[in-house]
Amino acid sequence: MKNTRFATYLTVLFLIFFQINNFAQKFSATVDKTTVGLNEYFQVDFVFEEGNVNELQAFTPPSFNGLIVISGPNESRSMRIINGQVSGSLTYSFVLKPRKLGKVQIGSAQITYRGKVLKTNPITVNVVKETAGRKIPSSTGISQEELKKNVFILAIPDKRRAMQGEQITVTYKLYTRLNIASPQISKLPKYKGFWAEELESSQTINFKYEMYSGKRYKAAVIKKVALFPTKSGELTVTPFELKIPVIVKKKRSVDIFDDFFNDSFFGRTKTIDFFAKSNTIRVKVAPLPGNKPESFGGAVGVFDISASVDKKKVKVNESITLRVKVSGRGNIALLEIPEVKLPPGMEKYEPKITQSIRRKNIVSGRKVAEYLIVPRIPGEKTIPPIEFTYFDLRKKKFETIKTPEFKITVEKGENDYTPLASGYSKEDVKLLSKDIRFIKTTFSLRKKSDFKLLSNWFWFAAIFPLILLAGVISYNKYQNKISGDVSLLRFQKAEKRAKQKLKEAHEALQNGNKPAYYEGLYHALLGYLEDKLNISKAEFTKEKALNKLKQLGIPENVINEIKDIFEKCELARFAPNAQTRESEEKLYNKTLEIINELQNSISNRKKAK
Repeated sequence: MKNTRFATYLTVLFLIFFQINNFAQKFSATVDKTTVGLNEYFQVDFVFEEGNVNELQAFTPPSFNGLIVISGPNESRSMRIINGQVSGSLTYSFVLKPRKLGKVQIGSAQITYRGKVLKTNPITVNVVKETAGRKIPSSTGISQEELKKNVFILAIPDKRRAMQGEQITVTYKLYTRLNIASPQISKLPKYKGFWAEELESSQTINFKYEMYSGKRYKAAVIKKVALFPTKSGELTVTPFELKIPVIVKKKRSVDIFDDFFNDSFFGRTKTIDFFAKSNTIRVKVAPLPGNKPESFGGAVGVFDISASVDKKKVKVNESITLRVKVSGRGNIALLEIPEVKLPPGMEKYEPKITQSIRRKNIVSGRKVAEYLIVPRIPGEKTIPPIEFTYFDLRKKKFETIKTPEFKITVEKGENDYTPLASGYSKEDVKLLSKDIRFIKTTFSLRKKSDFKLLSNWFWFAAIFPLILLAGVISYNKYQNKISGDVSLLRFQKAEKRAKQKLKEAHEALQNGNKPAYYEGLYHALLGYLEDKLNISKAEFTKEKALNKLKQLGIPENVINEIKDIFEKCELARFAPNAQTRESEEKLYNKTLEIINELQNSISNRKKAK
């Protein structure tokens, strides 16, 4: 018993030790570029992760020999609580400028955490005479060439050679080293020669730091698509274009310190629209082998087939449902359900086709066909196996799979008949003889009956359109009433919903989650305007909402403040640590005041009307 308890204690201690080591603290250093010009600024970050930042002590930066410290250390932190454990990250940022040409080494920084000293690895930066990144030929402070180098889209295919029908995944990533606002689609790529399936991705743009060509960028996946070549040869995907509002300086100051702090919060910036274009993709597609089986219907990937019938014993003229399902990974939308062959005496109708496609990284799903089969002759019937052929990408060959056969017992029914060679049954002939036997050779013209039949149809044709018209008018009035009630409900609850979102945003700020805070502020104000001004999400634009506010007579200064809130929230999505806690609280209070003011102004003007 004691040995068992001792073993249990050891296991618990081991698990605790293992968990602690799994979440070991990290202290690392990164630079936003490894090659810089002599008169160019660059940034170095010393980042502490996976620990309680409140227990950090004694941060010691390196000496920065051969470099001028323009700004720093600038602190930014984030916190999170998981299962009661507090962890987060703390970043110390320095903006530097080289003093001389050649290789400059940034030494190790150190920090103390719970009595333990953590150090970063040294970083070497290559200082050259001049780089193209600091040309400032215009009043905006940035050239088109510099914009192209600092804001661009990369289209990244997972393969450039494929078989016909094989999935090619293309990821579109946005890279930026500048402050940008929400991008808008300018031109979608054309997938000529491909079947395209949009893959699931996040609804929000989430930027992460990433090195590209020796420089650090903020990168985010903006679109993923699965392409299935429908023909062989060299196929081309045209560029994807975005209109990106870039926030740039109006002019450059002489003072380098003033130049560095010359950002949007000091009111010396302007927004210019830059059209970023992705690279063109070329893919070489090989044709499928020529020995295609007759049952091949274009499926490429890995598939399985199954079939079932709802009953195996029926009477003549009773229906049977045959369900055929093809599932797997590949071009589900393009595959054809294999043909179902039936024995003589069984009749099938056009199938009902349904499909379900999962659009994760690999497209998969199923396609189902339901056949209605009616046996016309009694006896033992056999539905033969259904063959399905696909090209297996793993084995590089055609594979044929089959369903089991189905034996159906068909019994005679009440109205059963046995077909004759002429195509008529005995019962048909018997009835036919009766019909002939009772046919009369004389006839009389029944004027009264004919007139009555004509009269009934005449009145029906005359009255039915009026009834239909009255029904349409009533239904339209009913829909208008419902629509009016929904609009009124949205109008009345707009303030309550907005303040609930503001509350959630403020909680995110208190927890150190700045992206969620700015996202919450943005959608609180956005949702309030949608509900209060009765604009649907599909039709909503900020410009349309602001124009409606102008039409309602809302003061110009209030409208400008709304614009300012939107701009700061959008900017903060890409630079969440740019504002201080004081300015963040101020922005929250300002948003709350604007909603209160709009609530009173819009309600009063609605009543006046």
